[in-house]
Amino acid sequence: MASNKVLMFNGALGTMFRRRVFSLGNALPDQQARWPGAALKWPESDRRMLNRLDPQQLPAHVAVIMDGNGRWARQRGFMDRIRGHEAGIEAVRETTRTAAELGLQVLTLYAFSKENWSRPDKEVQALMTLLAHFLVAERDELMGNNIRLRMIGRHDDLPDKARDKLQESMELTSGNSGMVLNLALSYGSRDEITRVTRDIARMTREGQIDLSEISSETIDGLLDTAGLPDPDLLIRTSGEMRISNFLLWQIAYAEIHVTPVLWPDFRRTRFLEALIEYQGRDRRFGRI
Repeated sequence: MASNKVLMFNGALGTMFRRRVFSLGNALPDQQARWPGAALKWPESDRRMLNRLDPQQLPAHVAVIMDGNGRWARQRGFMDRIRGHEAGIEAVRETTRTAAELGLQVLTLYAFSKENWSRPDKEVQALMTLLAHFLVAERDELMGNNIRLRMIGRHDDLPDKARDKLQESMELTSGNSGMVLNLALSYGSRDEITRVTRDIARMTREGQIDLSEISSETIDGLLDTAGLPDPDLLIRTSGEMRISNFLLWQIAYAEIHVTPVLWPDFRRTRFLEALIEYQGRDRRFGRI
């Protein structure tokens, strides 16, 4: 009798196991139907991560502090930090493509801060050359993914070639209706807020606005990010626990995800991990 009970238990357990395997196996096609533009192209391991994401709860705007290029180069024995910046281009490409395929509204990348101008001239020149090349080389990618390019920061600070290529690419993609790729170039949040403050002071002096009419919406409309939703999620690579003067006004209620992964090693899987963690957060916006 005991052996019969064991056989019955094992049989039931085997049936449950087979049903569980069948269920997991069938989950992927269901998710593929929910993610029509993405799942069919990705490796199976990344497609399966979509099972843990709700397409209705994705952040509208993700901002990324791309950190760790120099350390990546040093760890691999390169004497020139620019090798890390070059390697980071593939991370930019894959993250941008993934965000567009998922249907995010905005992806903002902190590409070059105002403080970065203080780096050695050789590195700055190399970065500007790399930027100009990127802005041309990625045009097919931007058009193919229906991405509109935009910039925040001090446009006039950029060298002529980089500025011209940026303007050309923004004009080329201006008719695209998909995700906005927002490059922060010669950008600093304190500088941005200072410029807004000056604009408000001028408008008040000229009688365009009354002091009593100034609100947070007034400031929103004068920021470089005017017309874009505030970031829901801020990602920082390389493990550093700093905001680094990035979107200080806009990230007031953003969720923050810090990964130890250096930017050149950041790929789709890491991006999906950040989104999964984001969806596990309880966003209260000051409420109980």
